[in-house]
Amino acid sequence: MESISQKKFHNSIVFANAYFYKFDAKQWKNKTPFPPLGTIYAASYLRENGFDVALFDTNLLDSVNSLLPFLEKRESSFFVIYDDGFNYLTKMCLTTMREAAFKMIETAKALGWKVICSSSDATDHYEKYLEKGADIIIKGEGEITLHETVLAIKNNESLADVDGIVYKDNSTILKNKPRSVLKDLDELAQPAWDLININNYKEIWKKSKQSFTLNIATTRGCPYKCNWCAKPIYGNRYNSHSPKYIVQQIKFLSESFNVNRFWMCDDIFGLKPNWVQEFNTELKKEHLNISYYIQSRADLLLKEDTIEALAESGLEEVWIGAESGSQKILDAMDKGTTVDQIYTATRLLKEKNIRIAFFIQFGYLTETKEDIQKTVTMIQELVPDNIGISVSYPLPGTKFYNKVKDDLKLKANWTDSDDLAMMFQGTFNSKFYKKLHRFVHKEFRKSQAKEYFKQIFIKPTSLSVTKLRTILLYFYYGPTSVVDKIVLQKMENSNAK
Repeated sequence: MESISQKKFHNSIVFANAYFYKFDAKQWKNKTPFPPLGTIYAASYLRENGFDVALFDTNLLDSVNSLLPFLEKRESSFFVIYDDGFNYLTKMCLTTMREAAFKMIETAKALGWKVICSSSDATDHYEKYLEKGADIIIKGEGEITLHETVLAIKNNESLADVDGIVYKDNSTILKNKPRSVLKDLDELAQPAWDLININNYKEIWKKSKQSFTLNIATTRGCPYKCNWCAKPIYGNRYNSHSPKYIVQQIKFLSESFNVNRFWMCDDIFGLKPNWVQEFNTELKKEHLNISYYIQSRADLLLKEDTIEALAESGLEEVWIGAESGSQKILDAMDKGTTVDQIYTATRLLKEKNIRIAFFIQFGYLTETKEDIQKTVTMIQELVPDNIGISVSYPLPGTKFYNKVKDDLKLKANWTDSDDLAMMFQGTFNSKFYKKLHRFVHKEFRKSQAKEYFKQIFIKPTSLSVTKLRTILLYFYYGPTSVVDKIVLQKMENSNAK
């Protein structure tokens, strides 16, 4: 690493994030981008500690090219690529985003900036980032580590005492000891929302025909141990903001940007006992009426009066990691939930008029066509309001990755989130699972159409344009799903590998 005494570093930091929504066609089609929440938390922390901060927000950009004029307007100092650790898409380490990060590193280094990176991908592949010119990689939770790092560089002090970083000393890569996670999250100032051009996001959301929504993180980490889930930033520890802290953030966003719908982007929302109940109470104190949606687990939703408190506080939709309708597969994943819990939670949520959506994962090790059919049957019987289908994706640092890493020779990352490629030797190949993806979506829509028809028959006033359109599309999905099923059976019979 070059001597940190070679130049004077100014008391300013330019932050950027490496997720470009437009580079991910599947996500951009949804027209529902969220600001880089983790990035503006870090910017807020550094500003609270006396640094001038600016944000080069990549989310809505077409390319990296505008970074150069952005940096040229400023005196060179610290350029920090700090990805949003609350966005599951950044955990997937997509190659399109990695390449964008590399281009930003190259641009900043050419102008003499000190480059620091904090992301899931940089944590997992720090050698690649250092090779491309990054000076320091932050491993794990980043705010305090970043602050100590820039102070050490500014003051010409050794980096050896900064926990949680990786860097080069000449050609030798040095890894300092890990940093302990922050336990009291309320120590953090509210995110630097003023760095975000909210109107730009609102314009994109208008095209989605959904109410404008902002993202909030009430927690960090997840204590569960699904063996395919990577946690390179916050680990298996689970720490939570207080309900009061979160309600104050909601109040600020409501008053400042006229937004009252939120995506609670926690891995697991409301795990801490009585948190949801206290959250509901705090909202009432501030006379805030909001709607929001969350990620949770089937077993967690069945505890005490959780669903009642969620419904009363404004919960609109829950995404649960259903993953599979086969208990064998759930157990192989170390999921810790049961198929019965998925059925029970779904029915209870529907009784409260809360939308329920399933994350479904095909292609896990040992999966058979019988396991696949159990999952399809579960979707047909429960008729969730939405589904998200993927195939198993090996992430570094997981037990699942270690089981299949020898297969990851030709491809170890998806290009974008619609890639759906099988990167290891599973029961079937990528062509099979891509066809299965289409087939299951059609079966889902057919089941929805039947459900809507029953609702309208019982209560004609419940008819809406959306329901009518879904019912009419049944006559398209019906015959085409039959064709897909025949193709899948042929693939099974030929043992498509």
